[in-house]
Amino acid sequence: MSPLTQDDIRFRSWTAWVSAALLTWSITLLAPLNASALLDDPPAASPTTQPPDAKPDHDHDHDDDDHDHDAKTKGRKPSSIRRPAHRHTGKTYMGREIADVMSYLGAPWLFRPERIAEERPDEMLAALNIKPGMVVADVGAGAGFHTLRLARLVGPTGTVIATDVQPQMIQLLRNNVRQARLTNVKPVVCTHDDAKLPKGAVDLVLMVDVYHEAANPEALLKDIKAALKPDGRLVLVEFRAEDPNVPIKEEHKMTVAQMRKEIEPQGFRLAEKLDFLPWQHILIFENLANPPASNGVPKTDGDGRVPSDNSGSGRRRN
Repeated sequence: MSPLTQDDIRFRSWTAWVSAALLTWSITLLAPLNASALLDDPPAASPTTQPPDAKPDHDHDHDDDDHDHDAKTKGRKPSSIRRPAHRHTGKTYMGREIADVMSYLGAPWLFRPERIAEERPDEMLAALNIKPGMVVADVGAGAGFHTLRLARLVGPTGTVIATDVQPQMIQLLRNNVRQARLTNVKPVVCTHDDAKLPKGAVDLVLMVDVYHEAANPEALLKDIKAALKPDGRLVLVEFRAEDPNVPIKEEHKMTVAQMRKEIEPQGFRLAEKLDFLPWQHILIFENLANPPASNGVPKTDGDGRVPSDNSGSGRRRN
């Protein structure tokens, strides 16, 4: 074999450079969601919310168009992104079924365009009176749908601790945080038995459509209580089980009475219930390490509702 000439070497170097550039361009196109765009107008479909090792999951006992079927029966337009299939865990806690954790394969559904209108995330977060400089934990953060918004609310002097039990979700979240150029988010892979939160350092713990999936609720609540500052708050956002018209599987909904039954014995007190969202309750629990001046729990009616002084809207006045 004849030795390579300088022209051969230059040609091969140029070819390698072009190949690397094309690979980088391809990865960029296939990277997870452009997170900054999601804050205002999410894309119609987000196949890039799935990591490259994503494979179809055939381990479920229901169709993956349950959500679309529910939408049709309620007179709504089905989502452009199908909700992932689910399976029953067979586990119960205090009289309810513990729902299965949604697989990371369902990350595109978390960023479906309809979610803004269905759940009004910015209005929900605005009602929580989150201040710059706060430390907020987004427990069960998934790929970061709420994390990105929280990071902007607490600002560069604050911190968002974003946890999830699935490493794949955390990888998607890391990518989205990086693309959004946020530096105040700490992604954490937790477990069902260890929330991985710093002790006594958190102002607010937020769980959106997550608590009902906790495999070990008492361990989770113990860790959350230990992580909260004395005046810290725990906020649960859950689909209303009291309303049969909410198009979500029953095991993925919770009543106010059920949430209070599970949360309050663990050292919390229901301070406020907001019901301005179309389908979800917002329950704000105080840490009893620093109980309010008034004793006891809020007065409620028969189904666990907390009377509101805000003109019946359930919205906090800031």
